[in-house]
Amino acid sequence: MPQNKKGGAPRAGQTPRTPARSTGGSTARAGAPGSRSPKHRGYRPDEAAASASSTGKKPRWSRDERVERGLSAERGGSGRTESRDEPRDSDRRTAGRDAAPTRGAAPRSGGARGAAPRGSTRGGAPRTPSRDGAERTGTGRAVHRPEWRPKTGAARPARDEHPARDARPARDARPTREPRPARPARDARPTREPRPARSQSAAPVRTQREQDAARPSSFYPDRAATPAATDDVVLERLAARAVEAADVEGVTFADLGLGGNIVRTLADLGAEQPFPIQAATIPDVLAGRDVLGRGRTGSGKTIAFGAPLVERLMQNRGGTRREMGRAPRALILAPTRELALQIDATVQPIARSVGLFTTQIYGGVPQGRQVGALQRGVDIIIGTPGRIEDLVEQRRLDLSQIEVVVLDEADHMCELGFLEPVQRIIRRTRAGGQRLLFSATLDTGVASLVDEFLTEPAVYEVAGEDQQSSTIEHRVLLVEQREKRAVIEQLVAGPGKTLVFARTRAFAEELADQLDDAGIAAVSLHGDLNQARRTRNLEKLTSGRVRVLVATDVAARGIHVDDISLVVQADAPDEYKTYLHRAGRTGRAGKPGTVVTLITRPRARRFGELLERAEIEAETTAVRAGDRLLDDLAAL
Repeated sequence: MPQNKKGGAPRAGQTPRTPARSTGGSTARAGAPGSRSPKHRGYRPDEAAASASSTGKKPRWSRDERVERGLSAERGGSGRTESRDEPRDSDRRTAGRDAAPTRGAAPRSGGARGAAPRGSTRGGAPRTPSRDGAERTGTGRAVHRPEWRPKTGAARPARDEHPARDARPARDARPTREPRPARPARDARPTREPRPARSQSAAPVRTQREQDAARPSSFYPDRAATPAATDDVVLERLAARAVEAADVEGVTFADLGLGGNIVRTLADLGAEQPFPIQAATIPDVLAGRDVLGRGRTGSGKTIAFGAPLVERLMQNRGGTRREMGRAPRALILAPTRELALQIDATVQPIARSVGLFTTQIYGGVPQGRQVGALQRGVDIIIGTPGRIEDLVEQRRLDLSQIEVVVLDEADHMCELGFLEPVQRIIRRTRAGGQRLLFSATLDTGVASLVDEFLTEPAVYEVAGEDQQSSTIEHRVLLVEQREKRAVIEQLVAGPGKTLVFARTRAFAEELADQLDDAGIAAVSLHGDLNQARRTRNLEKLTSGRVRVLVATDVAARGIHVDDISLVVQADAPDEYKTYLHRAGRTGRAGKPGTVVTLITRPRARRFGELLERAEIEAETTAVRAGDRLLDDLAAL
């Protein structure tokens, strides 16, 4: 590896080169020897010693010598201290910024009171000025001066400038308060009249119960002071014509004004003689009047509006219009899909007998077939408010040519929340059209429909057909909750068709499975089933393939089976209207029927109040599973 040629020893036979360096005419200095560091590879001790002796380096000063010469005592200080009169470079740079002294600040030359001037020493250590005005030692640390503080704010006033104590205002010069008014004398105060002496014989002694009875209560209302809620508010306002069964004896459908084809079709359906509600309403419907009919479930309301509706359309040349896509002329609204299908099963044969067509429009199924029927053209639409309003918004259904609108089970439609949709639908029909409203009860919910759409209606109710019908027997059975399923199984074991009502869908499904496992053919009907299965299960009961149907309240008004002999309420209803519509599934068309309600002892009192409001008297009996009374009721 080549060696460093700078200052190295000359090789043998070579003359050492000494670079000449002229400085101001002086002679060239001898070449520098090799490295003086012992660890360097070019170190030569003899040449290092020779160079040290030749250079003659000045020895370092001791601590005392440095202090005598005005330098810092430590080696590493900043050298000679600056004079106060000679400004530093930093002072020159900031001269413009610090040229204007602050008001009240002490002059820089004076310093703080009791402090030594800059550059002076205290304790042998010199002090150097700094940028903030604090004197520091040669090591750069600030001198310990407890009296030194930053010079901020105004100057402290002199001791003689403080106000003297004599300058305060005199005590008597302060404002005085007004004296308080003197208190009135004790005898000047008003005196109260002495209380009369309490006499024991003045008021009779009352017991605690009498005192509680006399004390008014705002939490529990007084039944005697508050009038009972009126259910049939419409009939109170309007004069209802009562129709008795004796008034229609010997009257036929032909006498009421129906055509021959319709009369023959009704005879095929089993309706040879009109019921009281039918005989009362058919003439007014044919005359074009608005009708408000009230009758219990199963009294024949469907024929009461279906047959005259078809006859009225025929009078207006309804059978001669056969063009494709014609707009419907009559609309029948029902609260449930099952009820819409039952109405169509009655009205469709009557309409077909005179050449009119009907279609059902309800939810839960695809709307393709319904839209196709509307495109081909129909005369009567039977459906529920939800799907009808959907098709109207889709511009697939035109209601502008509707002449007759029928609302069946109007009270139940209001209970299900269809009041506003029904109002919107009727407003889209032809103004001045005929309106027919039929329901088992005409309560407050129906009043708004009557006030808005019915003009001087003919109101009818059937006399003698109150809620305690002679063809229906009502029984109340007190059972234990753990024996309820066994009691139901024993009740439905009879030969006739039985309808069991449950409160929840889950209980209806469980009860149907339990009866099926026990060898009793049973199906369920509730909202969790699709429309195809609901129709299939209802058709099984109608055809007789099953004898027991377990249903919920939603499907109660859609079940129109004429030969149901027993209705069992596994769960007691909460409202008397629900009880009436459940009981209306049996005893239809004058046939006998039985309604059995199972309740527990804690609910006996509340259920008694419900029957009282429904004006029904029922015998209450306590039973257990296996009693003979259950077998007797099942055999009815």
